[in-house]
Amino acid sequence: MSPAPAAGAAPGSDKLDRRVLAIGGVVVLGAIMAMLDITVVNVALDRLIIEFDTTLDQMQWVVTGYTLALATVIPLSGWAADRFGTKRIYLTAIFLFMVGSALAGLAWSAESLILFRVLQGLGGGMLMPVGMTILTKAAGPDRVGRVMAVLGVPMLLGPIVGPILGGYLVDDVSWRWIFFINVPVGIVSLILGSRILDQDEPRPTEKFDALGLLLLSPGLAALIYGLAQVPSHEGVGHPEVYVPALAGAALVAGFIWHAARTPHALIDLKLFRDRGFTLSMLTMVLFVIAFFGAMLMLPLYFQQVRAEDALTAGLLLAPQGFGAMIMMPISGQLVDRGYAARMVQFGLVIIVATMLMFTQLSDTTSYWTIGAALFVMGLGMGMTMMPVMSIALKSLRQQDVARASTSLNIIQQVAASIGTAMLSVLLFNEIKDRLTPVLAQLPPAPPGAEAPNATSIRDLPEPVRDLLAPPMADAYSATFVWAVVFLALAFIPALFLPRGRTAPAEPVAGSAEPLDPATNEPPVIVDEEPEPVGDADRR
Repeated sequence: MSPAPAAGAAPGSDKLDRRVLAIGGVVVLGAIMAMLDITVVNVALDRLIIEFDTTLDQMQWVVTGYTLALATVIPLSGWAADRFGTKRIYLTAIFLFMVGSALAGLAWSAESLILFRVLQGLGGGMLMPVGMTILTKAAGPDRVGRVMAVLGVPMLLGPIVGPILGGYLVDDVSWRWIFFINVPVGIVSLILGSRILDQDEPRPTEKFDALGLLLLSPGLAALIYGLAQVPSHEGVGHPEVYVPALAGAALVAGFIWHAARTPHALIDLKLFRDRGFTLSMLTMVLFVIAFFGAMLMLPLYFQQVRAEDALTAGLLLAPQGFGAMIMMPISGQLVDRGYAARMVQFGLVIIVATMLMFTQLSDTTSYWTIGAALFVMGLGMGMTMMPVMSIALKSLRQQDVARASTSLNIIQQVAASIGTAMLSVLLFNEIKDRLTPVLAQLPPAPPGAEAPNATSIRDLPEPVRDLLAPPMADAYSATFVWAVVFLALAFIPALFLPRGRTAPAEPVAGSAEPLDPATNEPPVIVDEEPEPVGDADRR
């Protein structure tokens, strides 16, 4: 690495210096672009369903296809960052994301939009892992918690700005601008990144794991696609379920067998020998499935059940982002003091409690009640997401950070794909089952008139809307039960997360250079209830 990042990594100060903050600004700008895109699309799904005359179980692939593309390309990020340098890969990722965004804004059908979203995801997939690598190496191991807090900014702004911005663009401009808006942001990111980021030294000695890519990427895509078809086919006996699922599982199993025998595999399986890393991954998978699936359903609830427009739905979602904004900086401080595990556990309890409220949603639930629950859930999210990632990274050697970041992001995106796909399809089937008998009671439409549309009740006559809203609300509350189940399961591995401060096996003051693999020792776990210590003690 170049001298500038090394200097930024010096553990002589707990604070992030100006150089690290400048690098963090570039990383966060690119990450915000990707995160906003996810939340903006969530609030636009109802309009896209109407625009392309399709259904939720089909249109959800606009979200799931994007996250699948992220999971597909993320395995490349660790190798590419080593082979070509983090700066080149980061700027290339921003450019590809811009191109995909422009094409998505020009989409003429649901199929073309899904295709261009996949292309967009191929660029966005490397933004977070490569950005995490750049910033973590610049700051050094002693300040991982603060780095995670900086990287959490997109997680803070996304749930607040994304739905509001998306709602405004969808209602007052055009849904196409939820994609076009990425182009100017991407241009600014490219200019700043080319000036601020340092040109690090590529390490071309590692051989590219082409076989691993051919096994893992299509394996993940096929496995998630098959799992997402389970609810719509009411079981696993349909060929559209078990054929892709079994093929994907076989490819993933083949990758695991291959990676265990390959020195430079796309994912370093030796990382999973670390207890903290493995438990963090299990906790993250279950948490992300539930949380990201729930975040897809909430804007649809406001629009489909409560007949709100996209902008109002975005504003109603804002309390969750404010709760996370308050808690995330506090989390960064407490993680560096050794309280990450307890924060994760307490955060999961908070999220489960608030998610239980959503299992009681009706078509008349007070917006004040929903807003308060979203705010508290945001606090819990701020106590969970970044601390889990910090536990996974904190005890690793710096030379393992790039590969560990890759694993973290692969797992997160795969879990998000499963969550959004399965919960949206479950929701679609719940709505269909509950509305079918209700729609049968309606008088036939006059000749030439359109029948009531079960996917959007905003423009229906009020008596019909009053008839459809209660069963649709019941469908949403029933689907939220599944989110509660996954969150409760996430608490099991969270109970065993290592407590206290974990130290990297080979601390090197003032340098972010890779360390000697021969000195790889287990992480050192110190006092469970640590008192604040000085910099000299930390070293």
